[in-house]
Parts: sequence; structure tokens; C-alpha cells
Amino acid sequence: MNAELFLALVVFAFVTSVTPGPNNMMLLASGANFGLRRSVPHMLGITIGHAAMTVLVGLGLAGLFAAFPGAEAALKTACLGYLLWLAWRIAHATAPEAAGGGRPMSFVAAALFQWVNPKSWAMALTAVTAYAPGEGARAMFAVALVFAAVNLPSVSLWAAIGLGLRRWLGDPVRLRRFNRAMAVLLVGSTLPVVL
Repeated sequence: MNAELFLALVVFAFVTSVTPGPNNMMLLASGANFGLRRSVPHMLGITIGHAAMTVLVGLGLAGLFAAFPGAEAALKTACLGYLLWLAWRIAHATAPEAAGGGRPMSFVAAALFQWVNPKSWAMALTAVTAYAPGEGARAMFAVALVFAAVNLPSVSLWAAIGLGLRRWLGDPVRLRRFNRAMAVLLVGSTLPVVL
């Protein structure tokens, strides 16, 4: 990969990782509800899960969608259903202390979430086709490594913003409104990709 293409990939990875989407909306809520330290497994799960997804997409899943166009539509439907359920859970969340401690998303759950996140699919498919078309496993790992290096600080920013809101959200009414707003934004963030 030449320097110009590498720089373009870094910019693409940054823009797609730092802009609002399902992962970032959930991290904003996690930072506000659980703090930064307890959100670290969630952040790492997103980063490593998306990198693994990018490699696997590059190594053949994109071909599966080309061979079976209905598979992509089925995946989008399943993704949307899961995100709606997740949004409902966020909208009805209470403060961790009031809910018996509450738990942020785990590393494994966050890594697996990438497979039902429409934005993650769009990012992986675009990165593989635009920045490493037909270039083999080594190129797929390079693209995934760039995404991981850019993604972790980008998504961490959202959890940090949530943490900054934590004191303000100490009021149960504000927290309830915030969680409902995050649920709406989570659903809204998927619409451009799903449609």
C-alpha cells in the first residue's frame, strides 16, 4: 500500500470511527452510566471485534453477499431488530446504583455486536473494497490494523464525553431523558446505513 493510499485509509478510518453510530452512542451512554474504567472492555471489544470482522469480510464474506444477495437483506433485518431491542434496553435503563449495580457491555458482547451493527458492516466492506481490493490476506490484516489503531482512541472519546456528563446526569429525571435520547440516537444512527 503506497503512502497516499495509506493516508486515505487513516482518514477514512478516523471519520467513520469518530462520527456518531451505534457503537459511539452506546459508549456515550456507558461512559455516563458506568464511567470510563468500566467501559474499557466495551471499547476494546469494539476495536478488536471490528478489526476481526474487517479481516474476515476481506477474506470472503463480501463474496458471499455477491453470491447470495438475499443474505445481505436478511442481515440488515436482523441487525435492525437487535438494535431496536438494544435501544429499548437503553431507554429503560436506570442508574447503576438503583439497578443493583448494572453492568456495561462486556468485551465479548461488544466484539460480537460488530456483526449486527450496520455501520460496522458498511465500514468493513468499504475499507476492503476501496483500500485493499483483491490484494490478499496481508492487505486485509494491514487494513484491520489501521482501523484498530484509529478506532480505539476515536471510540474512547465518546465514553469520555459520557463520563463528563455523569455528574449532570446524577438527577434521575435527567438520566432517564438522556437514556431515552441515546436510544433514539442509536436507532437514528443506523437509518442511513440500513436505508
